[in-house]
Amino acid sequence: MLNNIKGCAEALRETAPEIDILINEPMRRHTTFSIGGPADLFILPKTRRELIGALEVLRAQGVPMLLLGNGSNILVSDEGVRGAVVCTSEVDEVRVGDDNTLTAEAGALLSRIARRAQRAGLTGAEFAGGIPGSLGGAVFMNAGAYDGQMAGIVESTEYLDAEGNIHTLRGEEHGFGYRRSIFRDHPDWTVLRSVIRLQPGDSAAILDKMNDFSQRRRDKQPLNFPSAGSTFKRPEGYFAGKLIEDAGLKGASVGAAQVSEKHAGFLINRGGATCDDMLHLIELVQERVREQFGVELECEVRIVR
Repeated sequence: MLNNIKGCAEALRETAPEIDILINEPMRRHTTFSIGGPADLFILPKTRRELIGALEVLRAQGVPMLLLGNGSNILVSDEGVRGAVVCTSEVDEVRVGDDNTLTAEAGALLSRIARRAQRAGLTGAEFAGGIPGSLGGAVFMNAGAYDGQMAGIVESTEYLDAEGNIHTLRGEEHGFGYRRSIFRDHPDWTVLRSVIRLQPGDSAAILDKMNDFSQRRRDKQPLNFPSAGSTFKRPEGYFAGKLIEDAGLKGASVGAAQVSEKHAGFLINRGGATCDDMLHLIELVQERVREQFGVELECEVRIVR
């Protein structure tokens, strides 16, 4: 694999001399959990063209790859990632259209999309302002909070298939559901950009709503510790955090991984937690809730090992 990685890096630099390539880059620097061992290759394309070119080179070289946005819903193994991680964080252009739409590239942060919408007097994206993810991951998992979700605002999505062809999904073709989309069924598809349909609104009122959501997050969520947000999906008829708290697990820990004392739905890294710490804590929470309430908690966080 090492020779293949070196050859791949050389091929990438031939096609895109300015592309950033890091060797054995610790993934803890690129995930909101602050957890994860080294990636053989960590690739940072700066443009849509570089992103597509990098994916083509990796496929041609037969190098396994992981696509990463803001690293906000992922738990990476302590052993790291074999192959390449392609990070879209710098492919982040957001353009305001003249028809109540925004076009956002895969790496655009949801917070930035929400702010651009607010400044343009467009409402509908306020819910996204505090979600620490990027457009690509948000479409992949139909991210949502408070009164909204991506399914309600994404009009179309341009993506790259496994053969390097570009296609566009529209409306119901996204297959949106609770924390899922058609991209979960096709992990070899890559979100490139989406058109977001919004409605005209008052900029001041939109900002007030975004500030209200931000204050609620600060009041209720452990934002001062690394986490991946809500660790578990909401079980039908229940709230995961309430079940975990009722099971007596608030503050429970394995190593430096802990069930937040502020909000039991969040598992946090108190400093130096390993992936194994977090996995064992996830399993403890699932087992205790299953035993006490007969409810299966499904992990919302994507685990890479």
